[in-house]
Amino acid sequence: MTKVIGVRFRTAGKIYFFAPGKFDIKRGDYVIVETTRGVEYGRVVSGPKEVKDEEVVQPLKSVIRIANENDRKTVEKNHQKEKEAFKICQEKIRKHGLEMKLIDAEYTFDNNKVLFYFTADGRIDFRELVKDLAAVFRTRIELRQIGVRDETKIRGGIGICGRPLCCSTYLTDFAAVSIKMAKEQNLSLNPTKISGVCGRLMCCLTNEEETYEVLNSQLPSVGDTVTTKEGLTGVVNSLSVLRKLVKVVVNLDNDEKEIREYPAEDLKFKPRKKKQKAPKDESKKRSAQEKTVEKGQGKVQSKAKAQEAAKSDDR
Repeated sequence: MTKVIGVRFRTAGKIYFFAPGKFDIKRGDYVIVETTRGVEYGRVVSGPKEVKDEEVVQPLKSVIRIANENDRKTVEKNHQKEKEAFKICQEKIRKHGLEMKLIDAEYTFDNNKVLFYFTADGRIDFRELVKDLAAVFRTRIELRQIGVRDETKIRGGIGICGRPLCCSTYLTDFAAVSIKMAKEQNLSLNPTKISGVCGRLMCCLTNEEETYEVLNSQLPSVGDTVTTKEGLTGVVNSLSVLRKLVKVVVNLDNDEKEIREYPAEDLKFKPRKKKQKAPKDESKKRSAQEKTVEKGQGKVQSKAKAQEAAKSDDR
């Protein structure tokens, strides 16, 4: 077993694990650690705990020291320098006429490197820009192209729910979100209502997806024919998924129709078929086989065309 602590360097950033070494570290402390980017200042978000040796990603680096007041002042100075670096980089981008949008500037704790985050529609040749920036800051320069989701995570904001954005407050990773999740939850498919500040589908669509999948499997679909406990048949008009209530247009004995609401358990219907996801390996294998077949068909077709062309030449 190996003792580790979890350290985070940004709000809602990824958690990285380090060995506490000889220090008595608890959750909420600030520590100085060595990372691939250099020496960094981070906050301990999970206290010392024992994990299996095979679960540890090697090499596991140890904490250099517990941060003190001077380290905190250094971080504050770096934040001030980052604002100035951001302005200078923007001026250089305008000077070179580059089609890129600067999002953030970040100094490492030891000032060994300055990182600039930007978004762009395509690939950008920023070699001359890096040279100019290196001449100004006289340190290592790194430019990183990020996506719109990462941009929103860095800048933060308020969602349509009136709360701070999930990605900038607690989400460490972006989950895959699909339009199927909105359909499963009977949400409006209006892009303005199901899209976040970043313009992509809202991350919170994944929060209740599993619950809705289970509930929907216990309900009929709109348009299905059902039988009530009174023996009447009807067609499903609408659903209240969370309350498990179904509105049915029932056929009465006098050839009239009426909308009635029933609990799902009082209706007889064919349950929905659960869509089983094919394993990734199998899907890859199938796509590879399909490509092979397509290639083979293409070769046969090209060979047939060549033979026809040769016959026409002989004629």
